[in-house]
Amino acid sequence: MVIYNISVLVSGGGTNLQAIIDTINDGTIKNARIGLIISSNPKAYALERADREGIHTSVIRKKDFKNDEARGEAMARELAGAKTDLIVLAGYMNIVPEKVVNEYEGRIMNIHPALLPKFGGLGFYGLNVHKAVLAAGEKESGATVHFVDNGVDTGAVIKQGKVPVLAGDSPEQLADRVLEVEHKILVEAIVEWIASLRSQ
Repeated sequence: MVIYNISVLVSGGGTNLQAIIDTINDGTIKNARIGLIISSNPKAYALERADREGIHTSVIRKKDFKNDEARGEAMARELAGAKTDLIVLAGYMNIVPEKVVNEYEGRIMNIHPALLPKFGGLGFYGLNVHKAVLAAGEKESGATVHFVDNGVDTGAVIKQGKVPVLAGDSPEQLADRVLEVEHKILVEAIVEWIASLRSQ
């Protein structure tokens, strides 16, 4: 039986990472394991989640490298060492270096807390996204899983999930509602990606 190796890139709390861990453990995601967690932040709570599961971790910070090319080389070495089949960005707050994007074309997916192509690109992350959605008077929001290319939030959409924007919503309330959808569609996208490989 083929087991696909997933490497997850994180920067913060890691709730999307936890959703992947839980659904691998309960059998929703089959034929896969998380072999590596790369964090851009040495204090990310996601690293504690990884440690509890005995998952190998690596901290790769932009400031530790002279340029993105060097950072990309370091990331590529770690990913190759983990025999990575799929890279999942789960709240990763850095741009993925071009070398990694090119080497893993069609095998890197990101979760974004808005309905792309709306509210994507530089500056649209975290609560900034939800503040912008509310300021624009949108009636619905949601999350998007998309492939990563060399742009910012510009790769092909894989899956979207929608939630209503309710009267009186704060950015935090909207974020909580969107996060539930993020967990759901990210897991579904991974399941479908694995199924597509197994059917080839």
